[in-house]
Amino acid sequence: MPKSYGIRSGTRYMFSKKFRQHGPIHLSRYLKQVKVGDYVDIFADPSIHKGMPHKYYHGRTGIIFNVTKSAVGVRVNKPVNGRIIEKRIHVRIEHVRPSKCQKEILSLKVENEKA
Repeated sequence: MPKSYGIRSGTRYMFSKKFRQHGPIHLSRYLKQVKVGDYVDIFADPSIHKGMPHKYYHGRTGIIFNVTKSAVGVRVNKPVNGRIIEKRIHVRIEHVRPSKCQKEILSLKVENEKA
C-alpha cells in the first residue's frame, strides 16, 4: 500500500482516547475560565471534531490572544527553516487546558514578595 498524506495521517494513538476514558466529555471542560495572556497546552480531544487543531500543535504550549464564546486564539511558536515563526491559531475550548509551565515561576514570585 502506498503511504497516505492526509490531514490526520500518523495520528493513530495521538487522536485516540485512553482505556476507559471514552464517551462524552464533562461540562466542566466548557466552563473553564480563560483570559488573554494565559498559558495553555493544546491537547486535541478526539471525541470533538469541530475546532480541532492540526496534529502539529497537539501537545504544544501557547499564549491566549483572543477569547470568543466557544473558542480561543492561541499564539504558538513554530520552527520553519531555521527561524521561529509565531503562529496564531483558533481552537475550541475543549482542546485546550491550563498550562502548568508558569507554576514554579509564580510560586517563586509569591515567595519573593513575602520576603
